[in-house]
Amino acid sequence: MKKLVVKDNRKKLPKEFRNDDNRFLESLVRYFLNKYTIKGDKIFDPFAGLGTTLIVSEKMQRIPYGIEIDERRYDYIKTNIKHKKNIILGNSLELQKNKFPNFDFSITSPPYNPIDEENYLSGKGGYKGFIKDLGKIYSQLKKFMKKDAIIVIESANLKGKRITPLPRDIKREISKIFKFEDEIIVDLKTKSPKSNCEYVISSCLIFKNS
Repeated sequence: MKKLVVKDNRKKLPKEFRNDDNRFLESLVRYFLNKYTIKGDKIFDPFAGLGTTLIVSEKMQRIPYGIEIDERRYDYIKTNIKHKKNIILGNSLELQKNKFPNFDFSITSPPYNPIDEENYLSGKGGYKGFIKDLGKIYSQLKKFMKKDAIIVIESANLKGKRITPLPRDIKREISKIFKFEDEIIVDLKTKSPKSNCEYVISSCLIFKNS
């Protein structure tokens, strides 16, 4: 299991998004794009969020695609990419309804759904329902992934009344669909109001469409 240390290089957001900044890092996306893709490859993010995957992909001369359910975030992404038709306003649970090309690579960070809260995706079945819904999304995505394409999912264990073992449960579910290849532990060096420096740990799960 490899450990990767990355610095927080996120750019400042408009005020409306600053209290809900759940982006992963541009440097993390760059690392995986350099490792698994080449110029001209088609890159997909099923939880586009604030568009990190799409923006970085375009900067690196890849062709970005994504789905985002929140209209404000969707509009923000459109203002920051050239391939505006490639970002879809919609629900990834209905991914198969869209007309997509075959993708060379996919990377995302799905919602961080605590074990004691309701399902963030469909609202049904609690945390177990959330994990099953992720499986439904990636079962649909499989139809669009090229053979031997790599899929990366970033997540982290969540602290609360009970620990949410999100990477473990995502790995278990998505391994039913794609072949599990590796896990990279990410040390995020970032500043916080409470201290000059803190380390936030997350996992990047790597799968292959074999």
